[in-house]
Amino acid sequence: MSKLSIDVQGRGPTSLVMLHGWAMHGGVFDSLVERLRDRFTMYVVDLPGHGRSRSSLLPLEPLAIARAVASATPPAAWLGWSMGGLVALTAALDLPGQVTTLVMVDTSPRFVRADDWPHGSDPALVRQLASDLAGDYHATLERFIALEAMGSGDPRGEARHLRELVFSRGEPDARVLMEGIALLENTDLRGRLPMLKPPSLWLAGHRDRVIHPAAMQASAALCGGSFIDIPHAGHAPFIGHADVVASAITTFIDTLP
Repeated sequence: MSKLSIDVQGRGPTSLVMLHGWAMHGGVFDSLVERLRDRFTMYVVDLPGHGRSRSSLLPLEPLAIARAVASATPPAAWLGWSMGGLVALTAALDLPGQVTTLVMVDTSPRFVRADDWPHGSDPALVRQLASDLAGDYHATLERFIALEAMGSGDPRGEARHLRELVFSRGEPDARVLMEGIALLENTDLRGRLPMLKPPSLWLAGHRDRVIHPAAMQASAALCGGSFIDIPHAGHAPFIGHADVVASAITTFIDTLP
């Protein structure tokens, strides 16, 4: 089975595809969906191996996923959070006409640090995550959730919310989680950013401990995009700051020519 679960929400005039991050599912966007349903018709995707797409045999490969989503949705704005941003960015680069606007939320064209990219995560930490996942699946997810919530205005409450969400549609597939770590470790789309055609908005949680806001700001500069830093927000700003995120998205898209 290769078909992805795509939940259609809202009744607004503008189409919006929404792509979640590693180990999560589309339900993570529920608070944001509620605030956008009058302005957008949203196509909320569960990535392969996650949520209701757990049985999908699609590889966790950005272009393959982008093509599958594009075949099931109209031309739209695409929003990608964390790992989902790699899919959204790939779609914007490789599927001309399908992505009208790109919204990147706490994501990066390169997740790991390099000599010419000081904003990324320590590669050793990413490799340790893979090692830990193989040894203790649930404990590793717990630690990653804590990292996602760290720095937010209410880290305990946000971690509790993410913890409840992660298993609410069943456990994500362990094999796909390993593939996701490899994807985060090896992908580098920085060189293609100057070729990005759709207008882009880069939303960063100021206190994010997974994706540094400087990575978002540098990425926006490389493609001529707009950058917004959300004070007091962590890696999932649409949970504790859904009103701010919704307003930023709506304002950006409404002001486009």
